[in-house]
This record gives sequence, C-alpha cells and structure tokens, in this order.
Amino acid sequence: MTEPAPTELRPMPDDWRRALALVAHPDDLEYGCAAAVAAWTDGGRDVTYVLATRGEAGIDTLEPARCAALREREQRASAAVVGVSRVEFLDYPDGVIEYGVGLRRDLAAAIRRHRPELVITLNHRDTWGGVAWNTPDHVALGRAVLDAAGDAGNRWIFPELAGQGLEPWDGVRWVAVAGSSSPTHAVDATPGMERAVRSLLEHRTYIEALTDEDPETYARGLLTSFAQQSGRRFGGGAAVSFELFARQ
Repeated sequence: MTEPAPTELRPMPDDWRRALALVAHPDDLEYGCAAAVAAWTDGGRDVTYVLATRGEAGIDTLEPARCAALREREQRASAAVVGVSRVEFLDYPDGVIEYGVGLRRDLAAAIRRHRPELVITLNHRDTWGGVAWNTPDHVALGRAVLDAAGDAGNRWIFPELAGQGLEPWDGVRWVAVAGSSSPTHAVDATPGMERAVRSLLEHRTYIEALTDEDPETYARGLLTSFAQQSGRRFGGGAAVSFELFARQ
C-alpha cells in the first residue's frame, strides 16, 4: 500500500511585529529554530528570548553553579548572533520543571511583559517523531506555554499580575511549536542558515560535552539535515518548520 504524500507546509504568517520565545533550556532555540529568528530580525521584527532554566544540569563534568553561569553566557552570545538582544531567565531548576499553576503564572507574566503577537516554544509532545522520548522539561514547559498564551489575556486569571503593573495582553495571535513531528508551516532557512550554525556554535562547551565530533561539523551537519527534511515539504529548499496554533 502506498503511503500518502505528506502535505506541503504553508508559509508562516508575516503580519506581526513582536515575538516571544519561551523555552526550557539554553540551546533549545538553536537546534533548528535560529535560522527563522535571524530572518525575522533581519526584517525588522522584534524577538525576545525567555528561558525557564539556565541549563545547569546539562553538562555532567560541570557542577551546576559553574555550569549555569557558563551556559547563560553562551546563550546570550548565541542570541546576539541572530539579532536577539533581550534574553531573560526564570530560574526554574533544570531537569525538574513541573507543569502547574505557578509555571503558567510566570509564563503569562512574561507574555504580559513583552506583549507579543507570536509566541514560540519547543516540542511539547511525549516523543520526537514517535522515536525518541522527549524530556519532562520540554513537555511541561511547552504545554504550559500553550495555556499561558490564553491566561495572559484573561483579567481574572492571575489577577495579582495587574497589581504588579502587568495588564492583560490578549494580543497573542499564534503559538508556533518548533521541533514538532506534526508541522504545518515553515520559514525559508537559507538566508539565516550561516548565522544559525554560528549561533549553535556559541554553545561550544555544551557541544564538546555532547559529542566527540568537530563542533562545526556537528552543528552544520545537524542543522542542514533538519532544514533539508523540512524543505522537502516547502518548495524543496531549506526550511525551519513549525506546528502553528492560531488563537481566536
């Protein structure tokens, strides 16, 4: 029986000015999403990164306090490569993020603070493509982001935020999930690919702990492979894919 051909990916909406990326760890955005961010900032759009943790549990040979400071520096340098100057950390403990009201409140506060039209997060499914198990941090954070996009606009959910000067923001029009196995939309990765590679390479300490491969060979090969896979459904070139949830 012939497998049905995958549907073509549609272009991401471009009628927006501000985006907020909410992810769990340093490097989450660099594994495939940074090429899109580079294209967006080149076009004059404003993108902010907010990370739940500092990735302090990510390198076995570095104790958490030293690791957190190093990974924060690497993340700020990485963001700068693709035109992002605002990088914030919520100081959740790496590896043990739990979905709950407190997490939703902090994410809703970030959305109210930055008032984006587009929110970006990472794969919240249990697996990566039905093959590799996803981490609890990604699952908890991604699901909370989808909820917080609505929480941020409801005056009666977390009313204490208004008392902190964070008025409701009902302007989130889409949540875009990077790394999804069910993508619906894409961005041409070609203009931003070189900067995406350099952005990932700013996480050199993490990469060197992860693989014995030459860091540049590793980064370029991985991002090129991801982009080619998505590009097969987006005109045949290189692409960054997203699962796009629209909010009414």
